[in-house]
Amino acid sequence: MYKLSERKHDVIVALLRQHFFRLPLPISTLAPPRARLSLISRHLHQGPPLEINTPFSSERLSSQEDDLPYTPLTRPPPKPSEDSRKNNMSNQPEHPTLLIPGPIEFDDEVLQSMSHYSQSHVGAPFVATFGETLTLLRQLMQTSEPASQPFVVSGSGTLGWDFVAANLAEKGDEVLVLHTGYFADSFADCFETYGVRATQLKAPVGDRPQLPEVEKALKEKKYKLITVTHVDTSTGVLSEVKALSELVHRVSPETLVIVDGVCSVGSEDIQFDNWGVDAVLTASQKAIGSPAGLCIMMYSGRAIESFKNRKTPPASYFASIKNWLPIMQNYEAKKPSYFATPSPQLIHALHTTLTQVLARPLSERFAIHRETSQRIKSTIDSYGLKQLATKPENQANGMTAIYLPEGVKIPDILPNLLKKGVIFAGGLHKEVATKYIRFGHMGVSVMDPSRKDIEKALEALKEGLGEAGYNIPS
Repeated sequence: MYKLSERKHDVIVALLRQHFFRLPLPISTLAPPRARLSLISRHLHQGPPLEINTPFSSERLSSQEDDLPYTPLTRPPPKPSEDSRKNNMSNQPEHPTLLIPGPIEFDDEVLQSMSHYSQSHVGAPFVATFGETLTLLRQLMQTSEPASQPFVVSGSGTLGWDFVAANLAEKGDEVLVLHTGYFADSFADCFETYGVRATQLKAPVGDRPQLPEVEKALKEKKYKLITVTHVDTSTGVLSEVKALSELVHRVSPETLVIVDGVCSVGSEDIQFDNWGVDAVLTASQKAIGSPAGLCIMMYSGRAIESFKNRKTPPASYFASIKNWLPIMQNYEAKKPSYFATPSPQLIHALHTTLTQVLARPLSERFAIHRETSQRIKSTIDSYGLKQLATKPENQANGMTAIYLPEGVKIPDILPNLLKKGVIFAGGLHKEVATKYIRFGHMGVSVMDPSRKDIEKALEALKEGLGEAGYNIPS
């Protein structure tokens, strides 16, 4: 514990007396001017001047002595109400169960870590937490390659598109976007914003482009990048990343493989090294299980080398690998560094959830998501309902997109589910948006069976459909 010297104690007491009681300061308590300047100067950086606003410098180097040691919050949690105990909602206020494809329900410890006291973003305790978080992301993405680099930047998952378009492609480059729903359209729009020519290879609603089609496209034109949405949140379609990457490396080995994993990381297996992926983009609020606000990315050494060999500067300032790469490398090495201020509270929450996720084998986590998904889809089928993704190999494990029965509209079902304490999402794919709803089943709602979130949702859906006039097959 930090201990004040007797001299400092007397000065602080005198200052408090003067502030609160307007008492004059005894001359004896004040240090002479030169000594006071010395006290102040000890809190200033003693090294050579630094250019603050560059990614290659620290805003202000801190020492271990300048910062309080980090200790977890010890405040007692609020006592759960009878209703919250009855509904397995732990210490959180009673609320409808959020089962959309992100944001999702959060674990109590994750929410508690969001209330962490304020810290310097260049102080040793926070830098250590951020560095550990980046290392944990390597484990989640299953990469041990030193040349690969994790990034965590304040922003939504959409920011990941800007990072790719602004850094890995240049104006006039050709990219191939594999289309399985709404988010491929958006990624293509992002590329076009930066002057990059995006060609979309589209599949029918609920399906994905087939590998022979991809091979044909790659042989017809040279593409700088190929992008695939691992799970499209608008359709619940799961893409096969491993086989796709193998195909690209065989047919067009210079093409970088980019995976939009916003709705997959944490619920679907992603083997970054083994599959030869060059970038994975995701966000904090979905299967990872942390509050929204962080764009999370992993880049391969090959992708970073491609960036370094650009002919033109990055087309973005904030979303520039040039600006962020040294920052992430320094944080991971536990060195304070500064380009733009991160959110310490969000980083603490992410650190907490990653620690929870990695406390058990990833294979076990993915298996639980897969088993839960199969149970949900089997139940949906027993209700006589159809999915957008009709083929089992195309069905995501963290969400299900469900066609509504004939005669039942979204306003007939979603408000009714809310009254029953469950929140689903409406449709998003522009071709069929009014015809289906989306059920997110990922993260703590799946991994903590004591919550009974899934059972509650399925029962609410069954009752809601009946009340909307639909007769469920017996």
